Amino acid sequence: MTGSKQSAPAPVPVSFTVHKQSCKLEVAFDDGAVFSLPFELMRVYSPSAEVSGHGPGQEVLQTGKRNVEMVALEPVGNYAVKPVFSDGHVSGIYTWAYLYKLGRDQDAMWEDYLQRLEAAGHTREAGRDLSMTSKTAGGHGCA
Repeated sequence: MTGSKQSAPAPVPVSFTVHKQSCKLEVAFDDGAVFSLPFELMRVYSPSAEVSGHGPGQEVLQTGKRNVEMVALEPVGNYAVKPVFSDGHVSGIYTWAYLYKLGRDQDAMWEDYLQRLEAAGHTREAGRDLSMTSKTAGGHGCA
């Protein structure tokens, strides 16, 4: 053998459940992992160029997304889904690998988002007009 490594195929979702009441998307993968992804987290970490930019350092901090809802979830071929959010954001294509990363890394990503909001003087609710009390108000998700 020449030492070339073949990586295992990325996990593939076997089910999606949109929980409108708790504002979360539950994704179960074929490796047994199940993640509950808050709509807010998905929205602020959208893989779209509008949010993530076209390269490192071009990310756009998303504010006021605490109460964002998912109004639709559309399939994109056999590799991704495209959520439609209540704030009109429709351009993020979430591949299976990206959904898995969001689920696996959501605690660290959530903390990073809260720190960036605070550093910019913003809140999850609506920008600069509210104090950062939401940080202790039970984590992520809708109100």
